[in-house]
Amino acid sequence: MLTRCIGTSARRSSSSAWSRNTKFFWSKDRRNAKAAKLNLSPQKVYTLASIVEKETLKSDEKPRMAGVYLNRLKVNMPLQADPTAVFARRDFNTKRVTHYHTKFDSPYNTYLYTGLPPGPISMASISSIDAVLNHEQHNYYYFCAKGDGTGYHNFAETLEQHNQNATLYKRNLKARGLR
Repeated sequence: MLTRCIGTSARRSSSSAWSRNTKFFWSKDRRNAKAAKLNLSPQKVYTLASIVEKETLKSDEKPRMAGVYLNRLKVNMPLQADPTAVFARRDFNTKRVTHYHTKFDSPYNTYLYTGLPPGPISMASISSIDAVLNHEQHNYYYFCAKGDGTGYHNFAETLEQHNQNATLYKRNLKARGLR
């Protein structure tokens, strides 16, 4: 009986600490207000940040990447985020996303379902959360890895520009002997 009481008390204390920390985090730097301005709950901001986290390792690129996804959400365009298709398939060791991933029926697959997935696909860093809340304002709707080994992406406003970037990506991979 004593163990049960101690365990319950510890859980309550832990839950209370979590709640206080969460409130502090979202009130700091006006994060709650910024989320509300985007018409997103903190949970949805975190979900989008988890996608940004998996999409690029480049911190300086995260606000631009977040801006692309927010632009797509505004016009009800599918996010078509490769990391969500990988998460849906649970194929975490894949090197390339294919139809095997993008055609898999799951609410987490943003190739098949518009809007955000039902929850996060990874742990989002503070830099990814802040990238969503402080995203770049631009007219980009597309991006494609450069394929030059830098880890950066080319961004595009139109599908035609995106297709040119995809051609450049393939050319860069071929030049590096990767395709």
